[in-house]
Amino acid sequence: MEKEHASVKTHCSPELQNKWIEIQDSLKKSLKIEDDFSWKIPTSEVQNLEINTENLDSRAILKYVGGVDVSFSKTDPSIACATLVVLDLNTLQVVYEDFSTVQLDIPYVPGFLAFREAPVLLDLLEKMKKGSLPFYPQILMVDGNGLLHPRGFGLACHLGVLANVPTVGIGKNLHHVDGLNQSRVRQLLEAEGNLSKDVFTLIGDSGSTLGAAIRSTQDALKPIFISVGHRVSLASAIKIVKMSCRFRVPEPIRQADIRSKACLRIHGLS
Repeated sequence: MEKEHASVKTHCSPELQNKWIEIQDSLKKSLKIEDDFSWKIPTSEVQNLEINTENLDSRAILKYVGGVDVSFSKTDPSIACATLVVLDLNTLQVVYEDFSTVQLDIPYVPGFLAFREAPVLLDLLEKMKKGSLPFYPQILMVDGNGLLHPRGFGLACHLGVLANVPTVGIGKNLHHVDGLNQSRVRQLLEAEGNLSKDVFTLIGDSGSTLGAAIRSTQDALKPIFISVGHRVSLASAIKIVKMSCRFRVPEPIRQADIRSKACLRIHGLS
């Protein structure tokens, strides 16, 4: 299934869906699924040190990891709160947060989630960039899929290409694609010799590597599903996700989710 969604699935006209397919195909030409960044992923030793960034190039080592999420009102599924947070990877503390409450007229159509959610998330990123803040995310975790998508171009890919920022898709549930399903992944996780493993590569029937299932913590009963969004390899994405997990869901996504739901409650929209 796709990202958990509060709204009712809505049909759109064949003309609109064909237009969306054309846009996806066009954006897909710019997709990069290998590492394309200037910073370095910290080792666990470096991550645990308090680094004096006044004496270092703050972009030399990955420090600022963003997370985005969109939560929908249960009483009116067209109303949503989109949230952007940025965490310091050394401490996993939130150093920046912003949100936007919007009414979305674009229908939710499975496989085309990005056309509903990406515009408001792009606005939050652009607002932060215009503010010239020092902690604009060096990489962004997206509550949604990247390559693990029926058309190989989920929300994380869409957002990454348009914002030109490295992105990682974080799925809380498995997106059924290319022969992968819950039963097949469960068999993989429970196979003899795999009970002690924490990372499982997801390869579809076509032979394509679509992502990875990760047991993010020792006591996590359910895996999370990682897929490349843009400008980062799967291997690097896995390293960064594992560094940012206190609980099952990586902290940037967890904090974005907490704040987007709180935003709805504060405005009486939950």
